Amino acid sequence: MAERVVVIGGGVIGAMSAWNLSQAGCDVTIVERDRFGAACSHGNCGYVSPSHILPLTRPGQVRASMREMMKRNSTFAIKPRLSASCLNWFWRFARRCNKRDMLESARGRHELLQSSKRLYQELVTNEQIDCEWQERGILFVFDTPAGFESYRQTDEMLRNEFGVGATPYDGKQLVEVEPALKPGLGGAWHYEGDCHLRPDKLMSALRQKLEQRGVTFYEQTPVDKFVTEQGVATAIAGNGQTIEADKFVVATGAWTPFLNQHLGVKIPIEPGKGYSLTMPTPMRMPKIPIIFEDAHVAITPMEDKYRIGSTMEFVGYDTSINPRRLELLKTAAEKYLHDPYCDPIEEEWYGWRPMTWDGKPVIDRSPALQNVWIAAGHNMLGISLATGTGRLVRELMLGEQPHVDPAHYAIARFRK
Repeated sequence: MAERVVVIGGGVIGAMSAWNLSQAGCDVTIVERDRFGAACSHGNCGYVSPSHILPLTRPGQVRASMREMMKRNSTFAIKPRLSASCLNWFWRFARRCNKRDMLESARGRHELLQSSKRLYQELVTNEQIDCEWQERGILFVFDTPAGFESYRQTDEMLRNEFGVGATPYDGKQLVEVEPALKPGLGGAWHYEGDCHLRPDKLMSALRQKLEQRGVTFYEQTPVDKFVTEQGVATAIAGNGQTIEADKFVVATGAWTPFLNQHLGVKIPIEPGKGYSLTMPTPMRMPKIPIIFEDAHVAITPMEDKYRIGSTMEFVGYDTSINPRRLELLKTAAEKYLHDPYCDPIEEEWYGWRPMTWDGKPVIDRSPALQNVWIAAGHNMLGISLATGTGRLVRELMLGEQPHVDPAHYAIARFRK
């Protein structure tokens, strides 16, 4: 009889975990508090970006963040909260803003990023997943020649430490490579190994494949607690119902801290709120995805859509959409692009990124419940890390040889 596995969370991490477990012959059920494929897996920029190796905890990041917040049109914001867990998170984050800790986190991110890209390529090809998969790279664009040149040191470090380098284009070369950009910019670094996809199509295709494999879906079903017996979970309970299983995966993203008391560890996740605008394709749409490094705003070209996204707000579990944050996205696009956006705006969206203070996810067994595994805290890399995470979840749960070093993602680092 197949092992029964409940995956709590219907985002991309839960979906990829379910996919891998169903491939291994498990009887899988996905339980989602909202709708499958909603929340942070819906309106993000869809990057699968092996270039995003470095965490936010970089030398000088605290000072840089403070300077950024003082700007009138900053895309970064913090709403102070008198919460012990929140204050501890920022304290831990600040302490890791040094080169040694930055590189320690980067090694874990790099290994899973490389794995995930390869697994995406296999998945899209072998399963014919229709998600607008493109391998055009990402342009890191800078306002000034000085900013462009200052990034050279970072690129060299990534090339030397991790074998991931970019092609540089000065301002004149840049508009030849990407004519949608205005002239007069400082230059860009093209990470040609990066890819992108359309997140909502990915999630729709995954659901179809999972349903074909017999995966059961419970939506609008928040999980309140585990039913346990002598350190083993026997079921989950919520919304007036109980669902039994042999094993469980917690893939609840930014909601994970609400289950901390059941999991036996205080997983330090803060919701980092991001926004996006989705619209039809403008007249001169970029061919290559773009990150405007100075504005911290990203552009994703799609087949018949166009998305402007990013910003980072630490405002707790705030469910409102701040019109001013959306306007910042449009203002940044105006600065760089001939046709920055167009009407109608089809979707105004926000999502909570599950931010850990060291920039790495948690992929490990619960200390309190021996048959419960956690896959959460993927920061801004949920899409990028999803396939590798799903594979590692399966390997850990079923006793297979891990394809990446699981020590990078161990819960033990939060118990020190």
